[in-house]
Formats: sequence, structure tokens, C-alpha cells
Amino acid sequence: MRSTAWSIAADGTPGPDLRACLKAAVAAPSVHNTQPWWFRAHDGVIEVYADRSRRLWVLDPAGREMMISVGAAVFNLRVEMLARGRLPVLHVLPDPARPDLAARVTVGPVVEVPATARRLARAIPLRHTNRRPFAATPVPPEVRDDLVAAARAEGGDLVLADGEAREALLEAVRTAERRRITDPAYWSELDEWTRDPAHRQDGVPPEAFGPWDTLGIVPIRDFGLTQPASRRPSAPFEKTPTLALLYTRSDTWEDWIRAGAALERTLLTATVHGLSTTLMTQPLEFPELRARFTRPGRQVAQAVIRFGYGPLSPPSPRRPVADVLLTEERQLAEERRRRGRRRTRAGQDRLAGAAIDRW
Repeated sequence: MRSTAWSIAADGTPGPDLRACLKAAVAAPSVHNTQPWWFRAHDGVIEVYADRSRRLWVLDPAGREMMISVGAAVFNLRVEMLARGRLPVLHVLPDPARPDLAARVTVGPVVEVPATARRLARAIPLRHTNRRPFAATPVPPEVRDDLVAAARAEGGDLVLADGEAREALLEAVRTAERRRITDPAYWSELDEWTRDPAHRQDGVPPEAFGPWDTLGIVPIRDFGLTQPASRRPSAPFEKTPTLALLYTRSDTWEDWIRAGAALERTLLTATVHGLSTTLMTQPLEFPELRARFTRPGRQVAQAVIRFGYGPLSPPSPRRPVADVLLTEERQLAEERRRRGRRRTRAGQDRLAGAAIDRW
């Protein structure tokens, strides 16, 4: 049986439109480029699962950033589907008995394609995290307004940090970075997602690390920490970076998934406007630092984004669609791999402690 445009054949081959939607989903940003997602497609329905084997247990113990990453993938899936003339029908966390099932997207009826969906879909392959210096050119007010509106359309609240708020946010990022570099477990986890870049389709490759800020104003996460051979050069960054905090009203798993959608819509809108973006969420990984940015009305911060006009940035690798389609056989294999990762984690942490001493 051959696959139609929106189905999967008996041999597991997705139809062309379905494949395009899955490819768009895989292009979403994810913490450390872990790509923590699975997709199961059947009968005009695409189920999106969180892949806990790719969760960052040191940096993201609650799974918050994992679910934000999954939410971004769900948004790309919806946008590509709509850009191909079908209405995506979304159900978030549809089955309480299966908490890893983050969302179910049904291929709905044929619709006229909105111009916004076309623009956002075209931006998906162009959006890359950029950890390089940006130009001093300010982001125009009308573009800032569009970014705020993009987050609001998905239930988020984007707040630009200017003046004292920007300085407080930058100092919180620096504080978080200083804490991380003394943690052996963090070294181990970082090494897991930055080593052997030539033979993998995930993680952060050296060409995406970005340079140090000569003046120390913009504290980009040091992905070269465990890779002495890939030490970053230095370069002057913008003196007044454009930063924003993305908020949700509460802090549930559903909020995290919707935060991922709001984040990705904002990033794609920035890309449409020719902006580069960097995620600088280090302080949100520490509860006491994250609490500093809680807003009146119990709004909680979910992401920190840097915007600006930057040079072209190389894309990070992505797994092919065939590798993220979930079958029963693959589900069993992943469970075995997950158990193996747990057994080896303690030994890796001990090795990381020795690595810090050598550094």
C-alpha cells in the first residue's frame, strides 16, 4: 500500500505532505539541540511525545525545557500543516494516562492558507540560534510590537527588558553561568551533547558555540567548556542587547507546551523580520534566580531571548524524519537505552569531576 499525501504506508513511509510537516517539526529549537520528541502518525492524526531519554537531568530536572522544546515542535507542525492548506486541530495533553503524549494534531479540513502561515512556514528552515555578536542597530518599535503580538497569539506574554531590567537580567545570566562551571554533573551533561560532532545528528557542534564577548556584556552559554580544542575566540558584542522575557500565567506541563508554541512563533516572527535570536535561559534553570523575574499576577518566566541583526549562523544538525517516527519496536529499544543511560550517569559524573581539575 502506497502512502497518500497525509498518511503513512504499511512500510512506515510518510506521504509527502506529512513528511514535510514532520521535517518542519524536527527543525524546532530544543535545549542543547537534544531534539526530545517522538512522532506517531496514523489515520490523519499525528501524536507528539516527549522523549525522556533525551531529557537533561542536571540542567532540566523537572522537564520544563524539554516540554517547551516539544511545544515548539508542535507549533512548527501546525504551521506547516496550515501552510499546506489543511486546518490543524490541536489537543494538548489529550490522555492523562500517557503523560509523555504532549499533543495530538489532527489533519483537519481544507482551508484557505493565511498569509501569516505562509510567512512563518518559509521562516522555519531559516531560523537558527545565533550566538555571535549582533549589530548595534536597534530593533524598531513596530518590529518589537510584532514580536509581542506573536507571543500573545499563542498565550504567552513577551516583555522587553530595557534599562535597569536589562542589566538585572544580564547579571542573573552571568551568575548562573558562574554556578554551572563548578558543577561536575553539569560538565558531564554538557560533554554528552557537544562531543563527537562529526558523527551525530543532534547536540551543539563547535561552529555553533559562538565567541566570547570581549567586554563581558553578553554572557553566552559556554558550550566549549569541556572541549579545550574548541576554545572560543573573543569578539566585541553589542553594548545594549535587546532582551526579552517570555511569560506564562502559571507553571504546569500544559503551560510549558504552550510556552514552546509562543516561543517558536516569536522566533519565527523575528526571522521574518530579518532578526537573529539567541536563547539565554541560564538563570531560569535555578529556582531562586527564576523567582526574581516573577511578575505581579503570578506570571512566571519561561524563556529569555536576545534579538538583533546578526551575521549568518550555521544550522545545528537535525535527525531525519525516519529516526523520530515511533514504532512499537523502537519504543521498546528506547526504553532499554534509557535504562542504560541511567546506569552510566554516576560514572560519567565522576569523570567530569576529574575533567574540571584538568581544566
